[in-house]
Amino acid sequence: MELHAIAPLERAGPRDAAFLWDRRYLPALRDTKAGCVVLRREWAAHSPVPVICAPDPYLAYARASKLFDTRPARAAGAHPSATLAPSARIPATASVGPGACVAADARLGEDVVIGAGCYVGEGARIGRGTRLEPHVVLYHGVSIGEDCCVHAATVIGADGFGFAPRPGGGWQKIYQLGAVRIGDRVDIGASVTIDRGALDDTVIEDDVIIDNQVHIAHNCVVGARTAIAGCTVLAGSTRVGADCTFAGQVGVAGHLQICDNAHFAARAGVTKSVLLAGHYAGLPLQPTREWARSAVRFTHLEALHRRLLELESALESARENAPEKTRDTALGAAERAPARAGDARTEKHSSGD
Repeated sequence: MELHAIAPLERAGPRDAAFLWDRRYLPALRDTKAGCVVLRREWAAHSPVPVICAPDPYLAYARASKLFDTRPARAAGAHPSATLAPSARIPATASVGPGACVAADARLGEDVVIGAGCYVGEGARIGRGTRLEPHVVLYHGVSIGEDCCVHAATVIGADGFGFAPRPGGGWQKIYQLGAVRIGDRVDIGASVTIDRGALDDTVIEDDVIIDNQVHIAHNCVVGARTAIAGCTVLAGSTRVGADCTFAGQVGVAGHLQICDNAHFAARAGVTKSVLLAGHYAGLPLQPTREWARSAVRFTHLEALHRRLLELESALESARENAPEKTRDTALGAAERAPARAGDARTEKHSSGD
């Protein structure tokens, strides 16, 4: 069987491979016209077409996608419009695109691809097989490992946001004397900014993945295999452990320590060090289970406020209208009512948390 592409189950044809990794799509499997479907063994009986069984079909899909990569191949050599410093080391297998600039003493590894309009600064290092998409900027002294991908318009090695206040007002710039070191197999999205260190280097370890529009400030360290989703910001000198995940728009304050295997939900605000592995959400930051309960209770605040006003009104009415001999009894009942109502209301909602 010859397969020409990967396609979704519902529109795959006889020359397409399809993948099924979620049982919610089993109905689509029964009607598929794909040439072949990759799925879990327990779902094979539902397929009307040939199958390949895989313990993890999603991982199989990820691996197979490389076979059908549509990115155009880049021919080795430098485009005539590229600017190459005489002291730069550029192997014959490297590709340097139109309008790119490779500055003095920069070193490119074998099979490196430099896209159109990129700038590789003085003394920068790029490892074998790494690819820079168009208009990436690497400042001086930046080093990137092997088999990395940096997407368009990303800037690596700009100055960190370092300024000292002057006694008479204004700011004194702190020159950033470190660099940025990026490990192997790191994937960096478009329009990402990673600042150079003030004294030590900013470090991104092996196998980190970074989404679009992420900012990593000076002197941060990001541990191996960590994943950072779009619009997340790490403030300066924060150290992130290995195997962490940051969902979209997470904000992390500076000079914090985050342990291995810490996971943050979208828009979490990390204002203190996190030293215990787990899942976190919200601002102020809480373990996700606690935050979910708090979020549910927050939606009940308006109803609780109205009930409190009603109870206060009932209490005031009891004070004004009860006969003198029974006033104490009525007041006691009214004063106890909020507690009883509150207890009952808490029991009702805690059972659904």
